[in-house]
Amino acid sequence: MEVKTIGVVGAGQMGSGIAQVAAQAGYEVLLLDASEEALRRGLEAIRRSLAKFLEKGRITEEALEAALGRIRTTLDLEAFREADLIVEAIVEDEGAKRALFERLGALAKPEAILASNTSSIPITALGRYSGRPERFIGMHFFNPVPLMQLVEVIRGELTSAATRDVVVEVARRMGKTPLEVQDYPGFVSNRLLMPMINEAVEALREGVATKEAIDGIMRLGMNHPMGPLELADFIGLDTCLAIMEVLHRGFGDDKYRPSPLLRRMVQAGLLGRKVGRGFYVYDEKGNKVG
Repeated sequence: MEVKTIGVVGAGQMGSGIAQVAAQAGYEVLLLDASEEALRRGLEAIRRSLAKFLEKGRITEEALEAALGRIRTTLDLEAFREADLIVEAIVEDEGAKRALFERLGALAKPEAILASNTSSIPITALGRYSGRPERFIGMHFFNPVPLMQLVEVIRGELTSAATRDVVVEVARRMGKTPLEVQDYPGFVSNRLLMPMINEAVEALREGVATKEAIDGIMRLGMNHPMGPLELADFIGLDTCLAIMEVLHRGFGDDKYRPSPLLRRMVQAGLLGRKVGRGFYVYDEKGNKVG
């Protein structure tokens, strides 16, 4: 199967990034969200990202305009009937994803592949909801999508080898490195990362050190580009909590129990950079100011 048109559901941080790299790779892109305002913000994020590439000499003006010209926006899921590959990038909630994939499985053309950008929810379950588990797969991109090289490729129990091969080729054409992992809670990336973030939150809650010291130790001692608390803000504390809950539920092991502080902060709406406050405070451009 040749992929020519890629549908992306969700124009947020991840969805807009996926749409950008797909368009830069020469694919026609359909980008969907629930409102014109969300689509406007998504397109503006893509323009800013491409402009930075242009400024650094990584792309030409012609390439920038060509990529933008390949992206069409829509509010209507019916537009995805023409897509060869549809990538979901909505909220990390199994109920919301189930409702979406039940609809997509019914309307997409029979040969189309459905993929989820989920960072933790079982691909086998999502594939079952779609009604086409053989043509369903996990395609987990990393934030920021235009800069991060990895794509975790996750086969469900019934995902076909042919589906895997198509998605691996698409990821490579996007300039990514696809690495295949098995369908376990959190896959590999978040099975390792989220417990570290959760333990950093617990260390803060217990008063082991200040947030600055915790992050500084991991940056300076472990050579991480940012500390775990700042990274949690970058990811979104609600997303971190959702993934920890998937790990806790999936493995039934209390070592994955979400920190009470993480839960309280989400309840308070302190979700991180996207709302201006989490463990740190951010200005309207997302720069840390306190």
